[in-house]
Amino acid sequence: MKVFYFTATGNNLYITKRLGGERYSIPKLLKNETLEVKDEQIGFVFPVHTLGVPSIVEKFLSKIKPESKYIFAVISYGNYAGAVATHLLKIGDRNGIEFSYINEILMVDNYLPLFDMRQQLKDEPTKNIEENLDRIINDINNQKRYIKKDSMISRWATKFARTVKVFVDEPTFDKKFSVEDGCISCGMCAEVCPVSNIDLVNKRPEFQGRCISCMACTNNCPINVIRLNGEKSKVRFLNQNVSSKEIMEANSK
Repeated sequence: MKVFYFTATGNNLYITKRLGGERYSIPKLLKNETLEVKDEQIGFVFPVHTLGVPSIVEKFLSKIKPESKYIFAVISYGNYAGAVATHLLKIGDRNGIEFSYINEILMVDNYLPLFDMRQQLKDEPTKNIEENLDRIINDINNQKRYIKKDSMISRWATKFARTVKVFVDEPTFDKKFSVEDGCISCGMCAEVCPVSNIDLVNKRPEFQGRCISCMACTNNCPINVIRLNGEKSKVRFLNQNVSSKEIMEANSK
């Protein structure tokens, strides 16, 4: 099994680790023009962005050429997934990728302008993450064929959100970030950014206008000094089963 993943705060790396097999970070592979891959099972693991597939994953799917009798996707979300499965199927059709299995899993949402991380962390036990993940892993191990069906309302919501960019204003989203005094110039924010959007200039992080609003920089900051305009709280989130070092290794070029 080969699994390709995109992670910012560790949720999707954790899913990938639980799935087993060979792990490949999508940001690290994006530099390849094309990538031919063959295996008994090939998977993609990533979070919902703007009720659909993240731009970085969509770009990757236009490059990879998977050859397998069983291609699957596991998509994490924190509140509402919209019609991400429908969006993924359209991207797959466009690139000649036929999915056998697409499922979603509810986890902690890290979209700071909408969600108070204190409440998200408080609600985490109610999301039955381990139980639901066990079920998905069992499905994939048994090569179950299943495609999550999206309602008409969900399809409309995703189309609307992605057309008017309701939840994001990429790539200029990074204008909403600021760095407080006390920054220790560790460079973690630059290392965990999956699109190399942060440079250290005079020992201070500077954003370069290529943001995909994944929140990796602010959630991985070891002293929590990267603020976001409109954030619901200063509390941040990292999956407890994944370290910032692992996320840095996954996303650094």
